[in-house]
Amino acid sequence: MTAPSVPGGARLSFRSPDGVFLVLLVLVPAALVSAAGGAGTATFILAALAIVPLAHWMGLATESLAHRLGAGLGGLMNATFGNAAELIIALVALRAGQTAVVKASITGSVLGNLLLVLGAAVLAGGLRRERQVFNATVALSGVALMYLAVTGLIIPDLFHLALGRAAEAVMRPLSLAVSVVLLVLYGLSLLFSLGTHAQLFEGEAEGVPRWSLRKGVAVLLAATLATVVVAEVLVHALEPAIASLGLTPTFVGVVVIAVVGNAAEHSTAVLMAVRDRVEVAFSICFESSKQIALLVAPVLVLVSGLLGHPLTLEFSHLEVLALGIATGATTIIALDGESNWLEGAMLLGVYALLAIVFFFVP
Repeated sequence: MTAPSVPGGARLSFRSPDGVFLVLLVLVPAALVSAAGGAGTATFILAALAIVPLAHWMGLATESLAHRLGAGLGGLMNATFGNAAELIIALVALRAGQTAVVKASITGSVLGNLLLVLGAAVLAGGLRRERQVFNATVALSGVALMYLAVTGLIIPDLFHLALGRAAEAVMRPLSLAVSVVLLVLYGLSLLFSLGTHAQLFEGEAEGVPRWSLRKGVAVLLAATLATVVVAEVLVHALEPAIASLGLTPTFVGVVVIAVVGNAAEHSTAVLMAVRDRVEVAFSICFESSKQIALLVAPVLVLVSGLLGHPLTLEFSHLEVLALGIATGATTIIALDGESNWLEGAMLLGVYALLAIVFFFVP
């Protein structure tokens, strides 16, 4: 029996990353079967794990289509659909009224990318090397955008802290205005990376499948529809799982949902760092964080009213502090354009400390 082929005519080995994610698709029907028997902890775990391969294939199809469309439109597509899985999960949860989980997942996605993923990538890439070098200009431009994004997410909380209960009446319009500003900043960042300073971000992507346009669209649509269905199962099983496992909605959103929604992307960043492409790993982490803070969060605020559960950008003091800590830690690592395994371990340590704190949040 011959191995199935993959894009570009190569043979698919089930020991390869794509082969593993193909096998993991069995989790999708497993989650649906479990849900048919009644939502519970097992259903939640299966649905969460099923998101991982779906996010991988969705990302792979997006990259394939982006490659087909060329640098301009392709880069725009990658920038727009890079966090589609997280957005789908958040929209489904928002429609179900799980606003606390949605906000926590936004925080968790940023923390996961800046601390967990980048830390794991820097650690893995530096284990057999004295140091790894990357473009500090590109890295710091990503950090600067994250600083601006975090500022936008901090302002509503500071506003409420300063004015007290009087701020509650205007928190929604304030969040809408801040969301518009964040979206404008995101648009300007795309102009910077795809237009005026595109030369800083040039580089041939590795492992991009050379699919036909029809196949790319088909895979993207199939993965997206499957993600919507599995996200419905995940959210439906959320409350029973929280009660059974003794977790809080905040911890589930910050750690569990954020990690599974980004797992496929995480593995790519670590793999690039191991191949001594730590600059690509930095780019993946910063771009994903930027999309969550400057695109996904504002979009969720803007459409939440239509879903019957208006969302604001007012995060808890702890979430705001955690975002600031993550941005500061990443800035320190990016300043000199070099990294080593100890810096990766430090980022992972900061993430572990924050995860512990969120675990004990009532």
